[in-house]
Amino acid sequence: MEVGSLPVELWRLILAYLPLPDLGRCCLVCRAWRELVLSLDSTRWRQLCLGCPECRHPNWPSRPHLEPASWREALRQHALASRTWTQNGPELQSSACIHLFRRRKDRRVWHVGTGPGCEYETLREALALAGPYDRVALYPGVYEEQAEVTLKVPVEIVGMGKLGDVALLVSIAQQCPTARLCNLVFMPAWFSPVVYKTSSGHVQLDNCNFEGCQLHVRGPGTCQARFCSFAQGSSAHFLGVAISLMESCEFSGGDSASVTVEGAPVSERNWACKHLAALAKTFTAVAASNGTVVTDAANQTAKGEEGGDNPETMPLGGAYTLEDWSKQEMDRRKGGAKGFPEDGLYQGQDTAIEDSWSESDPSEEEEEERDDIDEDGTSNGPVSTDYRLSYEQHGLAHLLEPRLNAAFPALRSLSQELQRDAEAQMLAAAVQGCLLRRCLLRDGKGGVHICNYGQARLEANVFRGLNYAVRCIQNAKMVMLRNEVSGCRASGIFLRLSAQGLIAENNIHSNAEAGLDIRKGANPIILCNRIHSGLRSGIVVLGNGRGCIRSNQIYGNKEAGVYILFNGNPVVSGNHIFQGQAAGIAVNENGRGLITENVIRQNQWGGADIRRGGDPVLRNNFICHGYSDGVVVGERGRGLIEGNHIYGNRGCGVWVMSTSLPQLVGNYITHNRMYGLAVFCRKDPDAAGAREVIRSAQERERRGGGERGGGGGGQENLNEEGEMMAWESDLDSEDERFSSRRPITVALVENNCMSRNGAVGVYVKSSEALNVVSNMVIENRGAGVAVIQSAQLTRLVGNCIRGNGRAGIAVERECRVELRCNGVYGNGSHGICFRGDGQVVENDVVGNRAFGIRVMENADVQVLRNRVQAGRGCGIGVQEQVKGLIQENLVYQGHPASAKPQIQHQPHNPDCVLLSNLLLTHTHRRSGKLPVPWALENPPPRPHGKEPSHTPPSAHPAHLAINVTSRITATVESGCHNNGSIFCSIL
Repeated sequence: MEVGSLPVELWRLILAYLPLPDLGRCCLVCRAWRELVLSLDSTRWRQLCLGCPECRHPNWPSRPHLEPASWREALRQHALASRTWTQNGPELQSSACIHLFRRRKDRRVWHVGTGPGCEYETLREALALAGPYDRVALYPGVYEEQAEVTLKVPVEIVGMGKLGDVALLVSIAQQCPTARLCNLVFMPAWFSPVVYKTSSGHVQLDNCNFEGCQLHVRGPGTCQARFCSFAQGSSAHFLGVAISLMESCEFSGGDSASVTVEGAPVSERNWACKHLAALAKTFTAVAASNGTVVTDAANQTAKGEEGGDNPETMPLGGAYTLEDWSKQEMDRRKGGAKGFPEDGLYQGQDTAIEDSWSESDPSEEEEEERDDIDEDGTSNGPVSTDYRLSYEQHGLAHLLEPRLNAAFPALRSLSQELQRDAEAQMLAAAVQGCLLRRCLLRDGKGGVHICNYGQARLEANVFRGLNYAVRCIQNAKMVMLRNEVSGCRASGIFLRLSAQGLIAENNIHSNAEAGLDIRKGANPIILCNRIHSGLRSGIVVLGNGRGCIRSNQIYGNKEAGVYILFNGNPVVSGNHIFQGQAAGIAVNENGRGLITENVIRQNQWGGADIRRGGDPVLRNNFICHGYSDGVVVGERGRGLIEGNHIYGNRGCGVWVMSTSLPQLVGNYITHNRMYGLAVFCRKDPDAAGAREVIRSAQERERRGGGERGGGGGGQENLNEEGEMMAWESDLDSEDERFSSRRPITVALVENNCMSRNGAVGVYVKSSEALNVVSNMVIENRGAGVAVIQSAQLTRLVGNCIRGNGRAGIAVERECRVELRCNGVYGNGSHGICFRGDGQVVENDVVGNRAFGIRVMENADVQVLRNRVQAGRGCGIGVQEQVKGLIQENLVYQGHPASAKPQIQHQPHNPDCVLLSNLLLTHTHRRSGKLPVPWALENPPPRPHGKEPSHTPPSAHPAHLAINVTSRITATVESGCHNNGSIFCSIL
């Protein structure tokens, strides 16, 4: 019979009536028949799969609305798995000739029930007479035993009819090598909640329901549970198992953990281990090849729940790029941009300014000086290059090379990460302990609890509506791949007490506390996850927790994307942290960590927030397009901030509190709406009092209602599962002699490029000492450097300050400042406007629009060995009240037509002494009367650049936290810089 004799559609209609054995025989006829039978996947094969009483929908229980890739393959996998328990049958020890004629022993079926044709009425009677591998068929009814039932021979117990028709109120102890139970409902007996236990053999559970009872498996015993439901507080306990498999099971309504894995896998193995390991590896390979299907389904679910766009398809730069910023900047300068007033300060959700001094508007004295210069007859345009000294070849020219055009580092895939990390690759390939795959754990207290050196592997599961999804503690190890964790009432995943493992390609979202909580020496590898939409933080690392956090998407959380505190010390690398409602990364309370090569963008508060003893290494990150400041270093903050691109933020590029000691080295701080770098003094007793009130309230709460989790503040009592919450005392036990990466007592700003910011390049209002060394401060809209308050010495050494919209360097009254070896070139007002106390030594001040150096009011200053050329106006101007010394300066004449003196001073002022200054005026050649060219030689134009000083980070912080709070809270502190920036605060 040829296939072509009838239409294909008719053949499909005929074959749709064939049973499974006949379809198999038709596949063996020829290739055409095989292709014809395989084409029935969505019709006949689907009917056969759903019609099998031992198997539910292949994607039950987590995603029953999704069709499997192949119904035939799903039925085939079920048939193979259903025979796993029989693969321990005895082999005949005979010659090869007799082996050819051996016959399989027929399995006997024992019928149990009260209906016609049933041989026995009780399960115990049938089991007493059943032989090895016999089947016990239980007909509909309730079977109760008053004592424990023992399985001594391999047997199969199957419930007839629909699931739920056969109920067992028994407690079964397995003492045989293998057994299978199918289509049964287990309920606890009156004397024990444990309905099934095995300690040596293998048990297979297919399509069973457990109601209010427990399953116990102890190594070297093994278990394979498929399409089972654990309801009304039912749970599964695995103790020292080498391998067990639970796939497509549902857990709901538990008062404790649904699955508990305890103890290291025993070295002894039973016969089923090799078969279960083969099944596990087969699934892992298939899931890896079809991983995009699982991920796309999760993305569609998340998109439907959130009602927003999938962030994986969004452009990394968001809707706000450098080109947009430049366009808005030009519109703003013309006064036509919406939301950008003429004063140049964006009045949005960013750091506000309420100082009496503003660099956006010129003072009355500067306006008068500008009028005097214009009346002098010189042009309002730039100074002619015929008279200007050349200063292009200074030592920091290499910092002018823009690096912002470089693309964001792309997120690596899991396969790429595994190729780079041998340890993660080994974990991903390991198959040991309890394996859960495609299970649904919902509406209970806990999901999976792994403790005391236990090992587990979780793949493609859904955790929903639990107190916590996974808790891994006490040196346990887990591998967690492609799971969905959502709606937890506390943190989604807890790791502590030296737990380890691999957490990769999971979708962790919408949890009430942190997505991941890592503490107490836990050290997991966290790769390629989506951690988003949490009601608090994305990842919290605290209490000496560690970990490697790489290539994750962390977005849309209400608190920090990554919180590091209380001696947490992770490696955070290559992540995209964006669109958070607080800080991108917050390092507080003596937190540490290596934070490198991340993209931190579009967060509501600071991109990186460091305070209260935080001491991280922040290196080579993109911190951009934030709605507030780029980097915030708050009270007692420390750390090495090196090589970062900080741009396009609506507040400041870097905001530093003067009680902090950071090291800013080699950063590009550009195109921010406000200051490039702002150093502020803050003394706010009201805020301190508020913190004390909150602390006292939290102490009362701890005494009355139990401990709260440090990373999330959940209501659960963590002591009730045997975990000690005395991790706070571990902080006190550490040796306090450890210091930071290098002992520093002064904040350091070195080799940074601060350019094209919307206000002042470097704004200093500080009560602590500050060193600003070898930086490029160019083309900012306000002044280059403005020192408004400096109770201790601020040193500006070897900087290039060029092309800024207002003065190059402005020092206000009562400030202590030392200016040494700087190059101050081509700024829109005075080169140096000095009203404070200090020194101006060996600087090059050339090409500025107004005065070169202007010393005003009650300044007490020494101006020594500078080279000065004013664009228009005086080279050095000294007012009457000034005290100090003007000595050995070389002052070049600006425009030849200018009537301004090169040094303007009051002769009757005895407190200011002028000594040995050299004034150079223009002389002309006889032919053509061109000016004689001048050059900055011996030495060449300042600054003379140097490389930044690099030092490796230490493994220990500078200080240790003594007073440890029990809860993390965040506050938005409104107001201006006097009251604080918009940042993420830990109380």
